[in-house]
Amino acid sequence: MTGALEELVPVTPGKVGIYVCGVTPYDSAHVGHAMSLIVYDVLVRYLRWRGLEVTFVSNYTDVDDKLIDRGAAMGIDPLELANQNIAQWEDEQERLGLLKPDVRPRVSLEIENIVGMTEEIVANGFGYVTASGDVYFRVRAKSDYGKLSHRNIEDLRTGTRFEPGDEKEFPLDFALWKSVKPGEPAWDSPWGKGRPGWHIECSAMSRRYLGERFDIHGGGLDLIFPHHENEIAQAEAAARTSPVFASLWMHNGMVQRDGEKMSKSIGNVVSVGEALDRWSPDAIRLYVLSSHYRSQTNLTDEAMAAAGAGVERLARAATRDVPDDATGARFEPPEGARESDFIDALEDDLDTSHALAVLFRLATEINRAIDASRNGDDIRAMQATLGELAGVLGLSLEQGGSDAPREDAAEIDALLLERTAARAARDFKRADEIRAELDARGIVIEDTPQGARWSLKR
Repeated sequence: MTGALEELVPVTPGKVGIYVCGVTPYDSAHVGHAMSLIVYDVLVRYLRWRGLEVTFVSNYTDVDDKLIDRGAAMGIDPLELANQNIAQWEDEQERLGLLKPDVRPRVSLEIENIVGMTEEIVANGFGYVTASGDVYFRVRAKSDYGKLSHRNIEDLRTGTRFEPGDEKEFPLDFALWKSVKPGEPAWDSPWGKGRPGWHIECSAMSRRYLGERFDIHGGGLDLIFPHHENEIAQAEAAARTSPVFASLWMHNGMVQRDGEKMSKSIGNVVSVGEALDRWSPDAIRLYVLSSHYRSQTNLTDEAMAAAGAGVERLARAATRDVPDDATGARFEPPEGARESDFIDALEDDLDTSHALAVLFRLATEINRAIDASRNGDDIRAMQATLGELAGVLGLSLEQGGSDAPREDAAEIDALLLERTAARAARDFKRADEIRAELDARGIVIEDTPQGARWSLKR
């Protein structure tokens, strides 16, 4: 909301409440959904590792226009369609190694709570009921509406459609409750049968499970306006105390496929199921974490191959046998490969690319120490640290771990990934070292908008 980094100061000392907008289960989940949950999964893991008590809430929007339309097209009840897709997504989340939220509310089971908040908003003068039984939020009653997206009402009004006969008082007013229509699920309310609008659900559910004020609200960049903007307006309009909702806002970037926006019309959407059939959970996670969470990422086969090789590189270092006769001089990881460097990276706006650069540097030091027969106890301690820090990122490092010779191409891909992470972390010294190492091996690196590529010198 401030457009700047803000310190996390928990509302309740030692405890952190996090709410992340979940999926609308009208279809199979895609890799964009996986990216979002991986980001917040790491956030939760890190805060818990640092000793904070975290309550993590993420919802399912199982009452929605898209679900209703899709169910009608398929000839199936929209709530049953939601149940089927939720069951599939739950299984895929488990395969991805994602932590289960402490609370996973569903709109269809929160109607009483949602109706109650809507009544409060109307009673406080921020909502109104139309003759047909719809309930709208009165945007102009909220003087600071637009403070998250940094837009003002008049700018937002430009280009907004306002149909003749529309019961809204103002074009930007949005639905809190929609009166019943044929073929749609409906519940009783003080205004007649109907269903919730899209935005009210998250305001009501976050308040119920985290309180009127909580610490972190997350979701995709595409939700800033109107969804999160409207969440703030609703929550503050219904607030019994000071008008504060979430203390901090985090928004993850979007995923492209081969340089294009993923779209059903283009046919380039990659479902989570398809991704898991092609790549390991660790490779998918490492690919996501190689970029800053707010960045737009580009899913390519080359990037995923590099991610898989990177996982193998870390796993081999963490599990290599340390010879019993490794009794050389004692040593500690150098700067850039220490636990403190890892912590510094994640404390700086959850900079996972920098954190990964620390892990790759530590893996390099482990391999060098083993090859040089340094002190075995020190090496094993470094391996334990690598495994622990990888676990904070949710990496199992179960892929590979063998001392068998690797194919050069996979190793080069892994080094390129490490170089990308180092550059993102502004560790240009390490990035230059990797370029020099590859140059000495006859490998040419070309930096392109789609990422780094390599070829053999001619």
